[in-house]
Amino acid sequence: MSVQLDQARDERRGKSLGDLHTLLESRTETLTLLNQLVDMRPFKAEENVQLALQEFCEALVDYTASAHFQLYRFFEEGKERRKAVLEVANRIYPSIAATTTRILDFNDEYDCEDHCSNLASLAEDLSKLGEVLADRIQMEDQLIQALQSSGRGT
Repeated sequence: MSVQLDQARDERRGKSLGDLHTLLESRTETLTLLNQLVDMRPFKAEENVQLALQEFCEALVDYTASAHFQLYRFFEEGKERRKAVLEVANRIYPSIAATTTRILDFNDEYDCEDHCSNLASLAEDLSKLGEVLADRIQMEDQLIQALQSSGRGT
């Protein structure tokens, strides 16, 4: 019985590491696209800018969803049992939720699939979004560190 429990725990940890890897890949892609978009300043309602903005918005939403499904849903569903991880999650989750709202607001404003002819505020909005993403990444890294540290100790 103990061997089966150990195997199940090892399988969960392996899946968790895979989930974290997926999240980090999504995050890296989003940041890369953000940098590429910022390099297109000054922004004009041209097709190449609109396509880059659309691609960035899609990656941004994918990253946000990935974070939710790879990390946060386990806390919302009450499936996380490690005390150290729960302490970090409970401390940062309200701020993470606030960043999610700001990210979705940005997407609603600049989703070029529907509209994006008015780019007058894009540079400023990208700067603000960059700060939001930096804060979010810092919080996610705290949670990832807690997950990895807790996994080694048990």
